[in-house]
Amino acid sequence: MKKTLALLTAAACLMGITPQVAMADSAVTRIKDISKVQGVRSNQLMGYGLVVGLNGTGDSNKTTQSIQSIVNMLQAYGVTIDSSSLKPKNVAAVMVTATLPPFSREGDTIDITVSSMGDAKSVQGGTLLQTPLRAGNGEVYAVAQGAVSTGGFMAGNGNSNVQKNFPTVGTTPNGAIVEQTVEDDIGSDGHISLSLAHADFTTASRVAAAVNSQFGSIARASNPGRVDVSIPLYYRNNVVGFVASLENLPIMPDKVAKIVVSERTGTIIMGGEISVDACAITQGGLTIRVKQSTDVSQPAPFSYGSTMVTQDSDVEVEESPANSIILPATANVSDIVGALNAVGASPRDTISILQAIKASGALHAELELI
Repeated sequence: MKKTLALLTAAACLMGITPQVAMADSAVTRIKDISKVQGVRSNQLMGYGLVVGLNGTGDSNKTTQSIQSIVNMLQAYGVTIDSSSLKPKNVAAVMVTATLPPFSREGDTIDITVSSMGDAKSVQGGTLLQTPLRAGNGEVYAVAQGAVSTGGFMAGNGNSNVQKNFPTVGTTPNGAIVEQTVEDDIGSDGHISLSLAHADFTTASRVAAAVNSQFGSIARASNPGRVDVSIPLYYRNNVVGFVASLENLPIMPDKVAKIVVSERTGTIIMGGEISVDACAITQGGLTIRVKQSTDVSQPAPFSYGSTMVTQDSDVEVEESPANSIILPATANVSDIVGALNAVGASPRDTISILQAIKASGALHAELELI
């Protein structure tokens, strides 16, 4: 029955039939897809620099940080200049950001993003000067430099301009060189921890059971979001191979009974393990039409009256026959939606009915509106 309903639902979504319902049952997946090894993480880097070589699209002389940065840079090279005479239209002050992947070593290259922080119109065609990139601890982990490539442009003059995307943000592939090796000594103490993407008591217990069934009693679920694993002695010199074996173990994650509805699009997405108590549903529609007409009152000839314009309203009420549905206690939400769809309930009627069933306490699932 569930398989047939799922196939009908998929066909209805493809043909544009409403309400749109998507069902999801728990599927077997890998531990790698629902967890990660604690300690294996990226690091965010950031730096301040200058982009030079712009074709008059850089910062104006009102951007004091650009002028001060140019003066400081030139002084470092033995050039003294009066800041009041400087016009930095070919230079832009920028912030440079990058993500340092785990296990990066000296000499590796990473991509960088260059973003204008002044009033530059575009950084297209510019070159980023050597910029140290620091982590949150203040240490320099990479140095960036290179030509900036933007995914947009700006053309025109005066009040007639054409702009595509954001030319004040650009990228430089492999634009930074790693200066410090970042290596986490995973498993050096003979233990690793798996961090679940979604904390759940049942899923954590199943992960520990899957590891123990393969390697013996080496795993323990410390809390709903973490599973501690002891590395077997024969894997102590091959931690990478052990983690690879763990990641490919099959697991069936558990999930909370939940329904997500969108009133804007009339879409209903439901997970598995959703049930309802016995209930009766009556669905009907009430249509009210209000019509307005304009009447003109003309006075009799040779009278002292005046012409009057009046508005008349005519109200019509039409109530369609109500449809009643009785569902047993074993009914699934897919049965409710299918029954309401059969009697012609609109997507928003279905959402309202689900909300009413939840309010009555008959729906045993979390209902979330987006």
